[in-house]
Amino acid sequence: MRVFVAGHRGMVGSAVVRALETQPGVTVLTRTRQELDLTDPVAVDRWFSRETPERVVAAAARVGGILENSRRPVEFLLDNLRIQNNVMESAFRHGCKKLLFLGSSCIYPKHAPQPISEDALLTGPLEPTNDAYALAKIAGIRLAQAYRDEYGKSAICAMPTNLYGPGDNFDPETSHALPGMITKFHRAKVRGEREVVLWGSGSPRREWLHVDDLAAGLLVLLEAYDGRGIVNVGTGEDMTIRELAEKVRQAVGFSGEIRWDSARPDGTPRKLLDVARIRKLGWRPTVPLAEGMAATYEWFLRNAPEARDG
Repeated sequence: MRVFVAGHRGMVGSAVVRALETQPGVTVLTRTRQELDLTDPVAVDRWFSRETPERVVAAAARVGGILENSRRPVEFLLDNLRIQNNVMESAFRHGCKKLLFLGSSCIYPKHAPQPISEDALLTGPLEPTNDAYALAKIAGIRLAQAYRDEYGKSAICAMPTNLYGPGDNFDPETSHALPGMITKFHRAKVRGEREVVLWGSGSPRREWLHVDDLAAGLLVLLEAYDGRGIVNVGTGEDMTIRELAEKVRQAVGFSGEIRWDSARPDGTPRKLLDVARIRKLGWRPTVPLAEGMAATYEWFLRNAPEARDG
């Protein structure tokens, strides 16, 4: 079985590669951005015609936090549309037997009922700070479903919750909340500062899933699921951003204070996924948040450029 992981250098893609490499009889195919530009339809089609992987995990995407999404909606929309369209079209043209498309929990309405079931898609307005990215992902879901409807192709879609772990983006200007906090607390600790300023009120609620747990869930979907409906992947438990910040502060060992800048946006008030569908397939997360956060900070210290910018 030859499996192409698009986006293998990202946090999700690298975790999927680690998980696949433990499976007997699996050959993992990867290409860097320099080797294969996924926004180039000609290059992508040539690669698939030559390599013909039987399965594809479409984890490549342009991603970022609230600030980056707000600053660059054109790039977030166009780049993600190009990547997912090129990968899906060429994969199925050249014999792919099953494709797993990675979406995001931000596809759901800003004020969706909690916990958010898969049926909430397209039932209300999106969070405006990342609607360009969300719309691209929604288009990817519909394209996967269209390939199933029109051509009978096996295309499945997973919607992960907020993720963290090794390989994350720790740049506080472009990262998501948890890795951005790690960098801010670490720098403040190294510099001997007395406080760290964080965005918003701290009141929004989020759930956090270790990326290795996600990868294990995706392997379950590849083997045991072949439905048209999208599948949420999360922990089923959430906390406030304020509570998260305290846990990150403790993991990093910063002893100063946290000041909240309420002039900054909070984003979606709450985002907790209903994970009943994937739990019926037998998957459960196994990495406790405190343990995963400590391991992530250790990875950050060894590997992240931001750890050396203190």
